[in-house]
Amino acid sequence: MQGNSPVQALVLESQGDRLRLYAVNRRESKISAARLLPWSGPSYGADLSRQAMDEALEDRRALRASIAAEISALEVWELTQGEVQKASAEWLAGLVWKAPSVDQEAALGHALLAAKTHFRFSPPDFEIFPESVVEARKAEAETLRIRESFAVTGARFFQALCDIAMRKREPLGERELPDEDLAVKLKAMLTARLADPDKAEDAALWKLLTKGLPDSPHLALMLASAWGLVPEHHNFLLDRIGFDRGEDWADAFAEERRQLREAATLTLAGLPDDATPYVSVDPASTMDRDDALYVEENAEGFGVRLALACPAFAWPFGGGLDKAVLRRSSSLYLPEGDEHMLPGDIGREIFSLDTGKRRPSLVVALTVSADGAVLAVEPRLAAVTVDANLTLEEAEALLGQSGPDPSAGRQAARAAMLRRGLGLARVLQNRRISAGAVIIERPDPEILVERAGEETVVRMVDGPEAPLAHLLVGELMILCNGVLAEWSRERGIPLLFRTQDVALPREFAGIWTEPQDISRVVRALPPASLESAARRHAGLGLSAYATFSSPIRRYADLVNQGQLLRMLEHGAPVFTQDSLEALLPLISARADAVNQVQRQRPRYWKLLFFRSRGDRMWWDAVIADENEAFATIALPWAQLLVRGKRRRFSDKIYPGMAVQVRLGKIDPLLGEIQVLETRDA
Repeated sequence: MQGNSPVQALVLESQGDRLRLYAVNRRESKISAARLLPWSGPSYGADLSRQAMDEALEDRRALRASIAAEISALEVWELTQGEVQKASAEWLAGLVWKAPSVDQEAALGHALLAAKTHFRFSPPDFEIFPESVVEARKAEAETLRIRESFAVTGARFFQALCDIAMRKREPLGERELPDEDLAVKLKAMLTARLADPDKAEDAALWKLLTKGLPDSPHLALMLASAWGLVPEHHNFLLDRIGFDRGEDWADAFAEERRQLREAATLTLAGLPDDATPYVSVDPASTMDRDDALYVEENAEGFGVRLALACPAFAWPFGGGLDKAVLRRSSSLYLPEGDEHMLPGDIGREIFSLDTGKRRPSLVVALTVSADGAVLAVEPRLAAVTVDANLTLEEAEALLGQSGPDPSAGRQAARAAMLRRGLGLARVLQNRRISAGAVIIERPDPEILVERAGEETVVRMVDGPEAPLAHLLVGELMILCNGVLAEWSRERGIPLLFRTQDVALPREFAGIWTEPQDISRVVRALPPASLESAARRHAGLGLSAYATFSSPIRRYADLVNQGQLLRMLEHGAPVFTQDSLEALLPLISARADAVNQVQRQRPRYWKLLFFRSRGDRMWWDAVIADENEAFATIALPWAQLLVRGKRRRFSDKIYPGMAVQVRLGKIDPLLGEIQVLETRDA
């Protein structure tokens, strides 16, 4: 046998059980006699010339092929199945011919060897399968045939897509597309591989389809983009974590959303009004406003009232909508567009603290001393109508005024209130620094993704300058979350706490803005973790910290608000300590996955920006860190760190040293960028 087919050969020599053969393919070989098929003959003389041997072998091959073509293996099977389980080719040939010749016996053997669904050759006999086995083997053979056809046609199509992606050819024409059935299967496979490039299921088939194509973890993305299944610069990270885009995911929970809206309307009607003229301060693009503030001076120091959006009071914890929102974990704010945690009709239309809209709110009333100590805390549920939604730039302008403008009326009052809040924010920040807080300030640029014809253009510009507004809002929200964490801990309310329980050198406390200082400090700060036990948050300088202030945007805040409100309203939280701890691993894993997208996706666009500028440009940079093997540079304007081989830098570099660099070999998908050349600035 050669492959799956019998081969005719003449025996030239016999030495024990070893035979020297001359085959129809004009090759000599030595094999064991046990490998001969059991229908040898006829015999020829020993003095045949090479040409005579070739002619004899070819004659026998042709004769047996013509006989085999006339044999119906199916008819032989029908004659024997159910009657005998095993028989020799000689015996079976006797069913077809009265006195079969050796050529007829051999031809029948060849035909039965090819009928693998009905017979199995177990030398020297053929096994004859029963009908049940035949049907199963036919189905298996058909599956294999379809699979092989799929692999061959699919591989050819994938090669064409790869050529398109690598700009070796134009997009496919209509006639070059696969048929509908094949297209459906290929699309399903690419979609699955986008979500999991190491998918074990169908791994062998994927290997066949992509044989000879680039060995890249993003091959499925490249092919899907070339086919037009996903857009250029598709955010594959969302596929990897199973984060549904847009709003369609919420359609399955229409009834729960309707009930939630009705519950919110009913509860809101019975809530007392809080007439405080709250002001919210957010980026200009914000559509879901979580918080608003008001600060006044009093005999003790400051009176602070914070209004927090409050979907938690009517939230269907444990339901289908809740589980879907848990998987989303948080809103994403990306250069290519935002993805919201809550459905729009809930997060933005019912609970967002928009100007002039009466909303249910968790109001946190605080009395704070002149030196920043919290003297009194009162959380309660109330109806709030925010007086103004200010952008960061608008708030910054008001904070920068030297005094109230008498002609401005309410705007002057807002400016005065914001400046009181800013004064308190500075006190609170200094108090946290005294407690060891590590504050890192590194404003990110604004990444603008635009279309220019068929091309995607990435620009980076300086973000809005609003340090005072950021300080005001940031410190008051840290105050709110820290105070409510302590208040809840004292009352035994289980929460999801943010902890960073590490010992830091005293000299690390403070505000850090330079790349080399940030690099040094960050190395000592592990990421904060989500835990069910209240422990210190070293980076914030607080003994306990749990987030409440963004329940429209973060699932942990939604849970924490639910715990606090249910205790206030009913004397028992939604989740016991044990049930919250059981839920914590899933909440934490989803939060980590979504936060990773929020970190990595802007880097993709930054790398695309630098790649579009070419590798001949020189960029201003600062040495952030260095050792014997590598140096890490910071591009402060872009807020990007790049590690380069130490030998590419001068011998006398040090952290904080200004340099210029050329960057290249940039792969945004892999997150790779290299330092090509450096020089002293």
